[in-house]
Amino acid sequence: MPDAQTSPLAGDRWAKTELARHPQRPDPIFLLEQLFTDYVEIHGDRAFSDDPALRCGFARFRGEELMVIANVKGRTTKEKVAHRFGMPEPEGYRKALRAMKLAEKFRRPVLTLIDLMGANPGLGAEERGQAEAIARNLREMSRLRVPTIAVITGEGGSGGALALAVADRVLMLENAVYSVISPEGCASIMWRDAAKRAQAAEAMRTTAADVQALGCIDGIVPEPPGGAHTAPEQAAQLLGKELAHHFAALGKLPLERLLAQRYEKFRNIAQFYAG
Repeated sequence: MPDAQTSPLAGDRWAKTELARHPQRPDPIFLLEQLFTDYVEIHGDRAFSDDPALRCGFARFRGEELMVIANVKGRTTKEKVAHRFGMPEPEGYRKALRAMKLAEKFRRPVLTLIDLMGANPGLGAEERGQAEAIARNLREMSRLRVPTIAVITGEGGSGGALALAVADRVLMLENAVYSVISPEGCASIMWRDAAKRAQAAEAMRTTAADVQALGCIDGIVPEPPGGAHTAPEQAAQLLGKELAHHFAALGKLPLERLLAQRYEKFRNIAQFYAG
């Protein structure tokens, strides 16, 4: 693997991060509204409350019914505050798991649309079992007996994103990023200076091309020239084309083979051997 200085992406990674965060970038809810019909939302985790940062519901995609789970970042300042900038709480992950189990019961595929900095790190979330809720989703998603696709549409941050991304196919939009921590957070830890975020982004290798080279995702969805924000409807259609292709391919696999391939894929991530 080339180092950050010799990679063809060197100098480009922070620019990609800024594109992933562009305020006009189509968010998961925009993509849901563009690509799906007959959406019926599911509310609540049946344990504590209904998390507004995650929406779950059955919908139709090109005539086929599936479960769609999308985080909600909000578009205005008031909405962003109300939805905690898309950062789910434990009840959000439990609601998502409840929705996935419903999809499994009715033999419907599951799609997750992800654009979040991470799970909510607040005291209340920790007291109500944030880590346990994320861990349970990781385990249960790995065992779901239906086809699953996860799409990182903007930022995929830490375990908060991973809790929705243990899927048969993990895709990223061309200018999305996927990482264990933000470049600012990494820079604050490594150099005690968040201003070194661009240097951190180079070292972390969080772009779609980087993550695909590491074997952590299965495909990159192209965006319109200049980024998805330049032509949101076109970006949605490009994603729809990729989803149709991958759902068709997954639908042809026998269930036991599907589960075996999912298991092998995640077991082999981050395996490195000395030459």
